[in-house]
This record gives sequence, structure tokens and C-alpha cells, in this order.
Amino acid sequence: MSSHIRRSLALNFVDRHGLWTDAQARAAAEIEKTISQQNLELIRFSFPDQHGILRGKTLVAAEAVRALRSGVSMTSTLFAKDTSHRTVFPVFEAGAGMGVPEMGGAGNFVMVADPETFRVLPWADATGWVLCDCYFTNGKKVPIATRQLYRDALGKLATAGFDYFAGLEVEFHLFKIEDPQLAPDTLAWPAEPPRVSHTTHGFQYLTEGRYDQVASILDVLRKNVAALGLPLASLEVEFGPSQYEFTFAPETGMAPADAMVLFRSALKQVTRRHGYLASLMCRPRLPNTLASGWHLHQSLRDSKTGANLFVSQDSRETLSPLGRNFLGGLLANARAASVFSTPTLNGYKRYRGVNTMAPVQAVWAQDNRGVMVRVMGEPGDSGTHLENRCGEPLANPYLYMASQIHAGLDGVARKLAPGPSADAPYRNSAEPLPASLEEALAALRQNPCFRAGFGDGFVDYYVKIKEAEIARCRKNGPADEVNVSEWEHREYFDSL
Repeated sequence: MSSHIRRSLALNFVDRHGLWTDAQARAAAEIEKTISQQNLELIRFSFPDQHGILRGKTLVAAEAVRALRSGVSMTSTLFAKDTSHRTVFPVFEAGAGMGVPEMGGAGNFVMVADPETFRVLPWADATGWVLCDCYFTNGKKVPIATRQLYRDALGKLATAGFDYFAGLEVEFHLFKIEDPQLAPDTLAWPAEPPRVSHTTHGFQYLTEGRYDQVASILDVLRKNVAALGLPLASLEVEFGPSQYEFTFAPETGMAPADAMVLFRSALKQVTRRHGYLASLMCRPRLPNTLASGWHLHQSLRDSKTGANLFVSQDSRETLSPLGRNFLGGLLANARAASVFSTPTLNGYKRYRGVNTMAPVQAVWAQDNRGVMVRVMGEPGDSGTHLENRCGEPLANPYLYMASQIHAGLDGVARKLAPGPSADAPYRNSAEPLPASLEEALAALRQNPCFRAGFGDGFVDYYVKIKEAEIARCRKNGPADEVNVSEWEHREYFDSL
């Protein structure tokens, strides 16, 4: 055996393949100190899958220190699963039906910690948490790993001299669990969701009295979210029964997407420990329950100066020319982008009716809550940004944000104009948003922007997963684009 091979074998997985930056290596050293100083006993290693679901393993502290650099092995079939956690690809055929040679045979891939994401979980005893990226055992990146796809999109922005700056506005429902439905006869696949009762009567939007009724559990959430270092800005009572909203200040690059998966994880776990169920399903199948959304606030910043590049210097325009072209790209690719902002069948139940504060067509206007993209700011306003109001809370944040970047850059490259402001957004004036996930997938299949941005391989892979989801739903009855089905409630109510 040559000396070169011996040296290579002696190196750990991270060093052998050069997977960390200097900053990540320094952060890893700090993790080791934290584990020792705070007497941590367990470390959770997690990665966001194709649906934005966190999957991973929990290691004891001594093993976790080694695994920071050697990685954690996981089965590759996790990338083959739909929202019910069923495998929908032929994983024992060559390339697993995905055209990726390393995926065949249900072999392993390796989770590699991103040390800069490490947290000590405030709700779990002596437990740390770290977010991971995904590599094959030969050191190649897993090409369908969504955090990497978002990093690739950020890289395209960086090449153009831009940084992505995004804030989160996330609605959800919070119910009291009455029956967790753990009797053996309820454990179908998917399982019967817990039976719940409401936490507020609703229909008193932003009233202090309604907030105070649930202040005790919201305060528990607030303290845990703050302890994670997430940029929580506000806690709000929404219009519907048991419906709430948390907003987060904008951050740059990878941070807002990571914040979304960590917030959702904290929300689900903390509330469950206190006897509540937090549901991120858009529209649960419960009487008088209203739909929830996830609004994404975004702008581009100069990567050298940090200046907001959407700010207009023209008193006649709210957006700069760059901002207008970026907006034009969002609108031009809106139907296909719906797959990433609204990836469940249930999410399309939100695009219904008029005067609902949910969009129904690909239009924009300044400070108008009925449009798809609400333009916020005034000429010269450093806070100028675009609010995309399409998203649902179950969207994978890495795909949602990457799709915005690809669509916006398409508009910039083609100098697309956004058209006139739609000051009456519920009058037919533009292309409607998809009425169903099927319509959105049809648009995505034919969309050159996202095929160029994500790659044909990923688009075809993601379409197949979503088609499997639709096929299972259709086995339970014909499509209903208005009413929420029992199938949807089982599939999404307690998802994530």
C-alpha cells in the first residue's frame, strides 16, 4: 500500500474529501468544548429531506464527537419516500429509478454536520442538535438533497454579486390533545391523527384578550425559540379558531431556511411536551377552521456593501429596475413555482374565493394583501422588499427559497417587466394560480427556468414523488378541489 493511500485512509471523512471551511472547523472545535463544559449527553444529527422533514440519528456524546468529522451513516431510501413515508422508487434497480448510480441497492449515504448550525436544545435534557449536509460514501454530494440545492442557488446569486435576504411570517394552528389515538386499531399507515379541542374561539383578529387566553403556552414557545437564537419578532393571534402567527426578522443566505426548519421542529416538539398539537397543515379538516399560509419576505443585497438593491431612486417607482425584473421573474414562473411554495394537495384549498387575503392569480401591487406578491416600501426606503403570499407552512424552505431565486434571476436575465399594479386583485386580470397540485406539476414539467435552475434530474424526481402522493389520494375517491378530505387530514394534520 502506497504512503499516499495510507495517509488518505488515516484521514476522517470530512478531511479526506475537504468538506468543511475553516469557519466550520473552528465551530466544530467549539462544539467539542460545549459538549464537555455543559455535560451534554446526547447530540441529534439531522438533515432536511425532500419534504423539509428533519430525519437523523441521536448519538451519545462520546460517539458524537467522533461523528462530527467521520459523518453519520443513513439509508439512502429516505430520499425515495413520499409524504406518507412510503418508498415510491424502485430502489433495488440501477440508479434506484432516479438516474443516480449511488442510490441503487438501498445503500448508505453520509450525514456530515454543519458545525455552524449547532444548538443546545432548551427543551430536551442535556441534548445538542446539529443540521447536516448529505454526501455519498465516495464523497460526492447527494444531488437531490434540498439544502445543497438551496446552497447552489445562493451560489448563483453570489456570482452575480448578490446576497439573498429573507424574513418569515408563519401561520399555524395550536390545539389541545384530547386523545392521542394510540390504540392498536388506530395505527394505520398513515395513522389516525390525534383528536383535539380548540385553544381559542377565533374570529377576533389580533385582540389582546384572545392572546392572553393562550399566553401561557405561547410564552413557553417564545422562551424556547429565543433560547435557540432565532430572530423572533412577534407573536400574533390570527383570525381563525386556534390560529396563530410567529414572525421572524430577515436574515441572509442559508440562515432563514435553517431557521424555518428549526422553528417548526421546536414548535412541534415543545407543544407536544405540554399536551398540545401544533399543526402546520394549511387547512385542517375541522369545522370552522381557516387556512394558514407562510409569507416569504425577500430582497437582494449587495454582497460587498450590504445595500438593499431593491430600493428605488426614482420617485415614480417603488422598486429599482433590478427589483422590478426580479418581480417579473416571480410572476412569469408563478404557476410552476407553486409546486415548491405549496407542495401538498391540501394547500390549494387556500386559493379559493375572493376577498380572502390569499392570492388567486399571478399579480402584484403595493401593500395589497390580495395579490400574490405584495410590494412593501416607498422610493428611497431601505426596507423595500417583496412579500410572496403564496406559500403554505408545510413547504420545504430550501426549495421554496431556491425557487424564488431561480425565478427572480430568470426575470433579471430576461429583463422581464412585472406589468401594471393589480389594485383590484380578485378581478380577472392575469394568469390564475394553479387550482390543484396536478396543475402545478403540469406547469413545472414544462418550465425551462426551474429545469435549468434545479436540473432535469431533480425536477423529474420531485414530480414523481408528488405524483405518487396524488395517486394515493385518488384511490380514496375523486378529486375535490374545495372540501378537505379525510385522506388529507390523515396525511398532513400532524406532519413534520
